[in-house]
Amino acid sequence: MSWVRAFAGLSRILPDEVIAVQLYSRDVGDGTPLVLLHAFPLSSAMWLAQREALSARFRVVTPDLRGFGGSPLGTAEPSVDAMADDIAALLDAKGIDRAVVGGLSMGGYVTLAFCRRHADRVLGLVLAGAKATADTETARAGRLRMAGRLEEDKTVDVLLEDLLPRLVGPTTMRQRALIYGRVRGLVQSAPPAAAAWAQRAMAARPDALESLAELRSPALVIHGAEDEITTEEDARAMADALPNAELTLVPGSGHLTAVEQPQLFNDAVAEFATALGRTTR
Repeated sequence: MSWVRAFAGLSRILPDEVIAVQLYSRDVGDGTPLVLLHAFPLSSAMWLAQREALSARFRVVTPDLRGFGGSPLGTAEPSVDAMADDIAALLDAKGIDRAVVGGLSMGGYVTLAFCRRHADRVLGLVLAGAKATADTETARAGRLRMAGRLEEDKTVDVLLEDLLPRLVGPTTMRQRALIYGRVRGLVQSAPPAAAAWAQRAMAARPDALESLAELRSPALVIHGAEDEITTEEDARAMADALPNAELTLVPGSGHLTAVEQPQLFNDAVAEFATALGRTTR
């Protein structure tokens, strides 16, 4: 699969005049566009199993969010809105008007911001390992401390120490050493400056739970049964708040459902996106 570079020339004016950066993405397959946004602090490399399995039925677009993988960080203030507008610019560059937009963890927060700022472009949304509420004061302070250490140390040691053990579930730790090793490698590859920027962006994100009632696009909420970062209650709260949502619980998976249990994740997303494709014909 080759890298596809999407230039940030916009065909429409973005809200609040956020300057989008040029994102790098992998773009494979044909059919209903399916845009998947990666978790923190990984890159679009995490979606390998999704590109391989879903590109036979959908056009799968997996960007590197700003600062990660092959995408530049830019100069914008830390904000999930800036990341969301980057995705709008990417869709413009690719000639995609509407898409199924999904994200895991940080990618889910960007998906929620995209729905708030570009709702007319959302054919359907997939939210995995995310929550619609803002961080608590304790969680926000923890993110800012981590961002400060990333900036001071200029390494990702703090991510390996504090975050990596919680990214995958105990079943993966016991039975899927190769998957755990792959996740560790992706974490080690994260640029410290981008990771710090993203932590500050997530710490500043607004509460989106009440606004979910305004979203008319169908939604799929996915939660790993062994997730130690977000809870089943978080997932159910989103599914209940959305007017047209279904909830899928993935057994034997922690936070990174798409990596830990790719077959179950792919089956759920394929069924959801196929149904959407039928309704739009």
